[in-house]
Amino acid sequence: MAAEAVGPGPASGPGDSPEGPEANAPERRRKAHGMLKLYYGLSEGEVGSRPSGPDSLDPTDLNGAHFDPEVYLDKLRRECPLAQLMDSETDMVRQIRALDSDMQTLVYENYNKFISATDTIRKMKNDFRKMEDEMDRLANNMAVITDFSARISATLQDRHERITKLAGVHALLRKLQFLFELPSRLTKCVELGAYRQAVHYQGRARAVLQQYQHLPSFRAIQDDCQVIMARLAQQLRQRFREGGSGAPEQAECVELLLALGEPAEELCEEFLAHARGRLEEELRALERELGPSPPAPDVLEFTDRGGSGFVGGLCQVAAAYQELFAAQGPTGAEKLAAFARELGSHYFELVERRLAQEQGGGDNSLLVRALDRFHRRLRAPGAPLAAAGLTESATEIVERVARERLGHHLQGLQAAFLGCLTDVRQALAAPRLAGKEGPSLADLLANVASSILSHIKASLAAVHLFTAKEVSFSNKPYFRGEFCSQGVREGLIVGFIRSMCQTAQSFCDSPGEKGGATPPALLLLLSRLCLDYETATISYILTLTDEQFLVQDQSPVTPVSTLCAEARDTARRLLTHYVKVQGLVISQMLRKSVETRDWLSTLEPRNVRAVMKRVVEDTTAIDVQVGLLYEEGVRKAQSSDSSKRTFSVYSSSRQQGRYAPSYTPSAPMDTNLLSNIQKLFSERIDVFSPVEFNKVSVLTGIIKISLKTLLECVRLRTFGRFGLQQVQVDCHFLQLYLWRFVADEELVHLLLDEVVASAALRCPDPVPMEPSVVEVICERG
Repeated sequence: MAAEAVGPGPASGPGDSPEGPEANAPERRRKAHGMLKLYYGLSEGEVGSRPSGPDSLDPTDLNGAHFDPEVYLDKLRRECPLAQLMDSETDMVRQIRALDSDMQTLVYENYNKFISATDTIRKMKNDFRKMEDEMDRLANNMAVITDFSARISATLQDRHERITKLAGVHALLRKLQFLFELPSRLTKCVELGAYRQAVHYQGRARAVLQQYQHLPSFRAIQDDCQVIMARLAQQLRQRFREGGSGAPEQAECVELLLALGEPAEELCEEFLAHARGRLEEELRALERELGPSPPAPDVLEFTDRGGSGFVGGLCQVAAAYQELFAAQGPTGAEKLAAFARELGSHYFELVERRLAQEQGGGDNSLLVRALDRFHRRLRAPGAPLAAAGLTESATEIVERVARERLGHHLQGLQAAFLGCLTDVRQALAAPRLAGKEGPSLADLLANVASSILSHIKASLAAVHLFTAKEVSFSNKPYFRGEFCSQGVREGLIVGFIRSMCQTAQSFCDSPGEKGGATPPALLLLLSRLCLDYETATISYILTLTDEQFLVQDQSPVTPVSTLCAEARDTARRLLTHYVKVQGLVISQMLRKSVETRDWLSTLEPRNVRAVMKRVVEDTTAIDVQVGLLYEEGVRKAQSSDSSKRTFSVYSSSRQQGRYAPSYTPSAPMDTNLLSNIQKLFSERIDVFSPVEFNKVSVLTGIIKISLKTLLECVRLRTFGRFGLQQVQVDCHFLQLYLWRFVADEELVHLLLDEVVASAALRCPDPVPMEPSVVEVICERG
């Protein structure tokens, strides 16, 4: 039943005979498997090396090399039920069909390849058959040619030997003919001026004539040639000594003379002497251009002329000398070096004179181009002038000019700063037209700051040309290090900032009680300028400098903090001096108003004196002026009745108590003692305390100086009753307006209290005015 279910095929039942067609199926499968391995290029070892299950020798493994179909079928019949056997049969049929299809495809593909290979072989057979015929014909032709060549060689053998002998005789006769014609040839060359050709002929025949000079005929030829060459040497020397030709012609004369056996030492001296004459003429032409009468050419044209004329001629002389007198050795090289150094020093002197005339300009572009060509021209020759040290000397000149330009730009910045200050002075001193205001201090400060910064940037751009990549000397160590750090940063920028601070501080040392001719507004402006430099400008300028000039030098430089501290100290000194100057101006008015008045015989006060009104007006103007440049500052909390409280100082019970002993006849106590006791318990006022950078601190300092001056002047005068009352009115008026300008209103209270108290102490009849009357007078004033 199982065999019938499975049907015919490779998986037939056990009752089938193995002698049938199915017995060959495993063999066919193995052949097909082998063909597939051959097609894919797999060997038996590679197939065997692949894993094929737990046991590669298992005869029931379909993919194994030891597969046995009988064992496999027996195993299936024993272990598998009918359904599984049918499934196996179906699967095996499917696999057989797939393998048949693959085999058919493989055969078709290989068949096409076999057909193509057969065609190719057939064509190759035809081609090779033709080539064999051609090779046979070629071999026959070569044999014929060889035979003809052998017969010709045998026929011409005797003639070839005779021709060789005749050719040798002909060459000898030509040489003899050249020797016999040599005197006439030399004479003709000398007449035509073909000196080099004559020397060439003599050189070719010299060895032969020397060898056969024992023969009379050759001896005569040699004597004639010597006479002719002696005359030629004389003409060459005459031409060389005249020196009318250029360096190449001179070098040619020397070369021919050396070839004629002239002494090299003598020719060396004469060669350098003639070259010196030509080069000195070039130097004299350059010197004439520097004369006072004709206008000197621009520096670029001057260096071009010197480079093409003198330096080019010197290089030609050096190259010709080394080529002609190389046999001189170190002695000849030293002569050339000394020659080049002597003339080079004169040339450098002329170049420096011309560069000195260029120092007045502000633009460095033309100067840097001229220095670049000057340096590049001397650096280009290299070996011929290396021993003379001219390249190093040229580099030193360039470095020296660069230092001088830095100094020139520093002077230019200083001059620009002084020019800005002059403009500020003129603007401050210019008369003000009615209805038209002049520039404010803030505008003047902005103009000065922007002008100085633009000049600094222009100077940095000008000196930056010395370090441009296209400049030949920019890669020198000096321009990579010291020029950037010590020259530009320290010498130019830091030097200018310090110079600016020193110039500003010089205004603080002006002689005279009023600060000399320096306007106070200029002091205030300079103070603010230095403070702005301390806060931002110095850091910006130095950062800009470091970015443009990449410093590769390890030399110590000035820290930014040090410069900022110097600028801040300068700003403080200027502001302190401004306070002193303004305080002295107001103090001068108060001193004159006290000293020029007769306080004993004065009338009863009816008004506030005009000088007090002027003090208030000037203080208000100073407050406005300082407010344009500085911030307000910090004040102590003000009381709501400052003006009333100020007046109460003079009319309060405390003040009356102070004066009461003087008014009461029965009081024997000394009023000076009472005043001194009062001062012991009052706060000490520092008139010249440090000034801060704000408006309140500045006005406080000015008012302290003014009121202190008023106090000291009052102590030196004697007052009558009405004089004391006038001082009382004036002080109350000042208190009405000055308290709002200071940081602490108590400061004004104390100083004005001291003024009135001092006036009362200097008064024989100290009767103060009623407070209400004082208020009425001040309100009316």
